[in-house]
Amino acid sequence: MPVALTRGVSPAIGRCELTHLERKAIDVGLAVRQHLAYEACLESLGCRLIRLPAEPDLPDAVFIEDTAVVLDETAVITRPGAVSRRPETGSVAEALKSFRPLSSISDPGTLDGGDVLRIGRELFIGRSARSNPEGIRQMRLFLEPFGYSVRETPVKGCLHLKSAVTLASEHAVLINPDWVDARYFTGMEIIEVDRCEPYAANALLINGTAVYPQAHPATRRRLEKRGIPLTVVDLSELAKAEGAVTCCSIIFNES
Repeated sequence: MPVALTRGVSPAIGRCELTHLERKAIDVGLAVRQHLAYEACLESLGCRLIRLPAEPDLPDAVFIEDTAVVLDETAVITRPGAVSRRPETGSVAEALKSFRPLSSISDPGTLDGGDVLRIGRELFIGRSARSNPEGIRQMRLFLEPFGYSVRETPVKGCLHLKSAVTLASEHAVLINPDWVDARYFTGMEIIEVDRCEPYAANALLINGTAVYPQAHPATRRRLEKRGIPLTVVDLSELAKAEGAVTCCSIIFNES
């Protein structure tokens, strides 16, 4: 059974880090309700939910994906590129230590989990404003003994690699080619986002179904035409904080 590790919405989310979006007022109550519906969606797709409490002093903590990368054999605790987010990792490490042996990215490396896309035994890691070459080097050092290959993947114009590309199915990636070069994903079916929806490349694949945001109907139709099973969620308030469907959980196999 897959486990979904999540964390509640901080009441301070309005003070979140922003890189590519202008700050807008966030309705915290609505954000909480949308996040609860998202968690219910994960459970409906077969995940066992483990929910960490909200962090009142950590505005971005709901975006728990950035704090760890969990694979079948090990877990790597990250060192987020935003200094304000580094205190988020301690409680996640505590929650994960009973599931996996842990390693940690150390200074001067930085790495956000949102920059890590796993396809089989290959990990594509975005070289972004949040993840630097030293963080990627450390990930390679940790993971190569387990038979994983790590590919540094430049991104531009967006926060994380998973803002630009994610898995839509086991054989297809959903991609914004303006933000990452599709040639890195040779052998995969390429589904491009609608040009009017640049933020539409983020989907969360669970047990063959893609969790997908309500905000991108044109791209959603492209996925539906390809026969990809979808479950649609509304994360409009969290999107104001540069959040998306992958950001709000860490999904891994229980054993």
